[in-house]
Amino acid sequence: MFSKWAIALLGCAAWVTVATAATGWEDDFAKALERAQKENKHVLVDFSGSDWCGWCMKLDEEVFSKKAFKDYAKDNLVLVLLDFPRRKELPKKTREQNEELLKKYGVRGFPTVLILSPKGEEIARTGYKPGGAEAYVEHLKKLIGEAKQK
Repeated sequence: MFSKWAIALLGCAAWVTVATAATGWEDDFAKALERAQKENKHVLVDFSGSDWCGWCMKLDEEVFSKKAFKDYAKDNLVLVLLDFPRRKELPKKTREQNEELLKKYGVRGFPTVLILSPKGEEIARTGYKPGGAEAYVEHLKKLIGEAKQK
């Protein structure tokens, strides 16, 4: 028999997954890479401390939640959120995946934003940039354009 706490925890974990999917952000890295290859899109991976990292919250508020970014992302990117919260519990599988990717990419600070090719190769690394969504989209376009020229 499940305790009330265990049922509540399962409900929260399901809500996090549904909320992530509803906003256009994937939390399953392998699934995101498959989609990127299929749709020939770059992957934007956001390593975030969503409930404690001030710069992560600022990036989300000033860029990721804005129409200019969403419009660009819809046509050009597969979005992946790899979250490292302190006040909410992630499903064990998600936590383990996020930790493994943190180590694989040598991420040492938050937010760290990776741009991966449609094949999953890292082509750029960035983070918070002031200036809002339009400026951030131009920044991403420049990073992707520079990588294509190599």
